[in-house]
Amino acid sequence: MPYVNIKLTRETQPITAEQKAAIIKGVTDLLVDVIDRGPATTVVVIDEIDTDNYGVGGETITARRSQSK
Repeated sequence: MPYVNIKLTRETQPITAEQKAAIIKGVTDLLVDVIDRGPATTVVVIDEIDTDNYGVGGETITARRSQSK
């Protein structure tokens, strides 16, 4: 059973339910085509991560982006 976890940053323009559905379908179809696994057993999870919850170089992404403006 394929299990795919996609992590996307939560930005000012949210990812819509329709876009998430398209991602899930597209990833499922890709796995069916490439590794010949049935779509009924393919799990796709989308996690949205706030920019306060990850960082680079000791700073949150929120802080880094506010400095670049």
